Amino acid sequence: MEILLEEFYKTDLHVDKFHDRKVYIDDQSYQINGITQSGKTKLLKHYLLSLKKSSYMYIDCNDVRIDIEMLNQHLSKFCTDNKIDVLALDNYKETIKFVNVSQLLITSQTHLHVDILQSLWLYPLDYEEFLAYEHKYDSSALNHFFQLGGFPSMHKVHSDERNRYIQKSLQNALCDMEFDILKFASKMLSQKVSAFTIYERLKSVRKISKDKLYKSYEILLNKKYIHNLQKYEHARATKKLYLCDISLKSALSVDKHFGRLFENMVFLELLKANVECYYDDGIEFYLPQHNQIILCMPFADERALFKKMEKIEAFLFTHSIEKVTAITMNKEGGISHPLSKIEMLPFDIWAIGDF
Repeated sequence: MEILLEEFYKTDLHVDKFHDRKVYIDDQSYQINGITQSGKTKLLKHYLLSLKKSSYMYIDCNDVRIDIEMLNQHLSKFCTDNKIDVLALDNYKETIKFVNVSQLLITSQTHLHVDILQSLWLYPLDYEEFLAYEHKYDSSALNHFFQLGGFPSMHKVHSDERNRYIQKSLQNALCDMEFDILKFASKMLSQKVSAFTIYERLKSVRKISKDKLYKSYEILLNKKYIHNLQKYEHARATKKLYLCDISLKSALSVDKHFGRLFENMVFLELLKANVECYYDDGIEFYLPQHNQIILCMPFADERALFKKMEKIEAFLFTHSIEKVTAITMNKEGGISHPLSKIEMLPFDIWAIGDF
C-alpha cells in the first residue's frame, strides 16, 4: 500500500481549461456533493493545483488497486511522514477513515453528516455558468444550452455521442432500479407525479418491490437526480417532478414536449439560485419571499399573457402579488394590470438577472 500511496503523492494532476463556478473551495475542510458529471473532480483538482505540490495528496477512491483496509492502516502515517497538509479523497467511500490533516476534502454523490466538513453542493451548470463556455453571447448560446444542458463535459462530446455518453454515465452512477425510475421521470418531467404512480407504471413492465422502489426514489431525491416541487400551502398534494438537467430528457426518452422541458429549465435556475418556490393551480412557480409569480410561456404574446392573468387574478389578489414574470424564448414586453407589475422576459435575459 505504501508504494501505491507514494504513486498517488507523486502523480502530477492535470485540469483542462477551467471555468469558474459559483461555488468555490477555500482553506476550510469540505465535502463536495453533486450528481455524476456535475464537475466535482475538476473543481477539486483546480483548487489543489493552486497549492504547493508537496503539501497535498489526491486519491481517487474508485481506483481498483486500493485495498480499503490497508489504506486505513497506512494513510495516517503516510500523511504525517510526508507533512501532507491537504488530503483530497475523490469519489469517497464511507468505509475509508478520515485522518488528521489541516484540510480534508472529499467528493461524494451522497451528503454525509460529518461535523468536521462543510458542505458544498455542486449542481450542473446554470445558464450564466454555461455562457463561460460559449464564444458568442447571442441567441445561438441559448439554443446550444438546449442541446447540451448543464453537464460541463458535454462541450467536448461529439453530437452523435451525447445521448450514449449521458446514458453510460448514469448507468455507472446508479443502480438498475434508480436508472429505471430516472427513465420514467424523463417522460413525466414538470408534471404531478408520486412515487406510487411510478410504482404502478413500472410494475407492469418488470418485477418490482414497492419498498425497494420507494427507497430508490428517495435516494434519487437525496442525491438530487430528481426534484420535487410542493403545492403552496398543500403539503400533502401530489408534488411536481423535475429532472436534474434538461439533457436527460432526450438521452432517456423519445417523447417530445418543449413546454415541459422549458419549465424544467426555469425550475433549475430557481433551484440553483436557492429561491424558495411552490406551484399552484395555473401557476408554475410562486416565490413567496419575493412576492412574485413566474410563468413559463415560451411562445406567448401579450394577448396570451392577458388571458393567463384573467385565470389567476384571484391568486394575485389573495396573495397581494407585486410582480408576475412570464418567461419566454425571445418575446419581451408587458401589459398593464391594476394589481401587479406584469412583464415578459426572454429566458436568456431573465436567467442572468436577479430574481
